Amino acid sequence: MFDWIGEWVTNVIEALGYPGLTVLVALENVFPPIPSEVILPLAGFLTGQGRFSYPLVLIATTLGSLVGALVLYGIGMAAGQQRIRRLVERYGHWALLTPDDLTRSEVWFDRYGPIAVFTGRLAPVIRSLVSIPAGYRRMPLGQFLMLTAFGSALWNGALVGLGWALGENWNAIERYVGWLQYLVIAVVAILVVRFVWKRLRARGVA
Repeated sequence: MFDWIGEWVTNVIEALGYPGLTVLVALENVFPPIPSEVILPLAGFLTGQGRFSYPLVLIATTLGSLVGALVLYGIGMAAGQQRIRRLVERYGHWALLTPDDLTRSEVWFDRYGPIAVFTGRLAPVIRSLVSIPAGYRRMPLGQFLMLTAFGSALWNGALVGLGWALGENWNAIERYVGWLQYLVIAVVAILVVRFVWKRLRARGVA
């Protein structure tokens, strides 16, 4: 974590209070370099000092999660099914993708989308990206907001609570959540490599 990011987050929270938390969490959802593992535990630490109310912190941060998720949902919706399919048909072969792959992913999301949106809010990296396919597949907005709110409240509440419990050692959470983020990235990378290997073997290249 760059020290200047942590200092900037601290200054915003101390200067703007609850609205600052909402803005920071919304930005964190859209721009992952602004880390929730700094924002939320710091808010918990300040809550433990009596400077914030836990229920109001939870409301402010969950509202921020909803705002950020809606931005990405809108991006997915704006992309549109026909535009994405045309791109896959024209350029998908460069990524070893076919229109059938896109169709299968759409069918999968239509079936498991609600589970993916809810559980995705509890995983670093995925918690931001899952909003895009939800918009792309036109998941009902009410359902999307409800699942996002519940999942975000669990994630936010847990990190705020840990920051409160650890007190002045709240920044230790950053290290452990960071490892979880690396694990998620590693799993995704393994799945991508596995897909590419199988696709190349099917084509007789590997």
